[in-house]
Amino acid sequence: MDTPLSTIAVVGLGTMGTGISEVLSRAGHEVIGIDISAEAAARAVAALESSTARAVGRGRITEEERGDVLARFRTFDDLRAAAEAELVIEVVPESYEIKQQVFRELDEVVSPTTILATGTNALSVTRLAAESLRPERVLGLHFFNPAPAMKLVEVVSSVLTAPPAVEAVTALARSLGKEPVAVGDRPGFVADGLLFGYLNQAAAMYEANYASREDIDAAMKLGCGLPMGPLALLDLIGIDTARTVLEAMYTESRDRLHAPAPVLRQLSDAGLTGRKAGRGFYTYDSAGGQTVVPDALTPREDTAAAAGRAVRSVGVAGSGTMASGIAEVFAKAGYDVVLAARGQEKADAAKARIAKSLERSVAKGRLTDGARDEALGRITAAGSLDAFADVDLAVEAVAEDLAVKQQLFRTMDKVCRPGAVLATTTSSLPVVAIARATSRPQDVIGMHFFNPAPAMKLVEVVRTVLTADDVHATVREVCVKIRKHPVDCGDRAGFIVNALLFPYLNNAIKMVEEHYASLDDIDAAMKLGGGYPMGPFELLDVVGLDVSLAIEKVLHNEFRDPGLAPAPLLEHLVAAGCLGRKTGRGFREYARR
Repeated sequence: MDTPLSTIAVVGLGTMGTGISEVLSRAGHEVIGIDISAEAAARAVAALESSTARAVGRGRITEEERGDVLARFRTFDDLRAAAEAELVIEVVPESYEIKQQVFRELDEVVSPTTILATGTNALSVTRLAAESLRPERVLGLHFFNPAPAMKLVEVVSSVLTAPPAVEAVTALARSLGKEPVAVGDRPGFVADGLLFGYLNQAAAMYEANYASREDIDAAMKLGCGLPMGPLALLDLIGIDTARTVLEAMYTESRDRLHAPAPVLRQLSDAGLTGRKAGRGFYTYDSAGGQTVVPDALTPREDTAAAAGRAVRSVGVAGSGTMASGIAEVFAKAGYDVVLAARGQEKADAAKARIAKSLERSVAKGRLTDGARDEALGRITAAGSLDAFADVDLAVEAVAEDLAVKQQLFRTMDKVCRPGAVLATTTSSLPVVAIARATSRPQDVIGMHFFNPAPAMKLVEVVRTVLTADDVHATVREVCVKIRKHPVDCGDRAGFIVNALLFPYLNNAIKMVEEHYASLDDIDAAMKLGGGYPMGPFELLDVVGLDVSLAIEKVLHNEFRDPGLAPAPLLEHLVAAGCLGRKTGRGFREYARR
């Protein structure tokens, strides 16, 4: 099949169809845009005129080149206009009936050699192909929104698709400057298959009143480096669209994690479908608007809250990377810090580590010599917790082991003065179980920093059913003073970030177990299609597979959902001692230092 694919028809000129048309036109292809709506066609032309005018203004193309691009894009309201196309890409609404009707009509007008591509991300390509007269020439071509900017294109083959058709559209994607990823036919494919499960969990978390929409979104942006929070992203995608994708995924997987959260049905049935409707999880300035405006759920800054306790000195228990980073954060913010470890030698080594970190900040121009010296001078290294006798806030940052933490809190309970706030940095253990190890559980709270603590802005503030109001207020006030963003969480496994992150990572492992996609393709899909700073397997190897497995087990034990059971491949790698970068081998192999 030596199809040149010089003339391409795009059926459906909504946001995605318009974006695809722009990409093709600017790459030199003749593009036939087809939509039954004259208004949609006019908007598509206007969008191309606007984007090319900006390109001229920025010196990326000449006025003459702009004229050529505009001339290559023609719009029609009848599918018969696709007769001359070598490739037809349909991006009509996610409905079998609508898409099948389009394919039936195309069968009557296009050449026998024409490739028919569906832009679906939720429906079965195989089922659509089976309805066509030429199933071997039907495949999926899934661009990501906005198409001109997003690099990923998923090329989806059914069991009926002829390899030459796949090769032709793969070459086309590369010629457009995109990264094609070959995938099989299942709902969501790679990127959306992982993304929508995560979005669904976030919606369920919000629906359960576990955390506010603002805190959920801030946690995932600041804790994972994502460009958007999950609820804001659902509003952008369209809550009705997300519901359709999840329904398709659940139909195939029967995994409860894919069963659409009821709030998605409630919002979509009410017409609150996100940005396009002007209201979804958030409220916007207009239908199709991007600016969030205050509504009844927006937190009020003037809401009366309990006054916090005075904090002038801070104790940090531990000598590892996390403890050193937290001590550095407090010292730079002006607090007197006692860094206590098991022995003076370890405490001194931890302070030396902080000194090196501060020196790096000076070298990068982020800190002056004077500020470095002042911060280091505020830190006292101590060989025992007895040095915590006068601190106002004691922060524990030792091994993620409940027995170890409980013993440490028993000791802090004895040495810390009455009224001192005791905080644990646990990422997965029940805070209340740690609090009950003391005689003052009302003074105990979770304060989950993220690694590296000096750089990461998020702190999850974990309140138990026993935590006093003024203790909660104290920690929130301290977070602001150390320039961190606090989000409130209840005391349940994973809090916000890990409860949403690790099921996503676990599902990525299952994709590899099922031989659906390779490590490299999955990592590329999530970076290029989801805007993630790291792919799931890169992240797992950085976090440590043993740490990841431990968190997965805690989540599974807490929620008892079969879909949260750790993937066997993860358990096998941990059992084999393949723990990620720290051992030189995890999902990938690394050069040992």
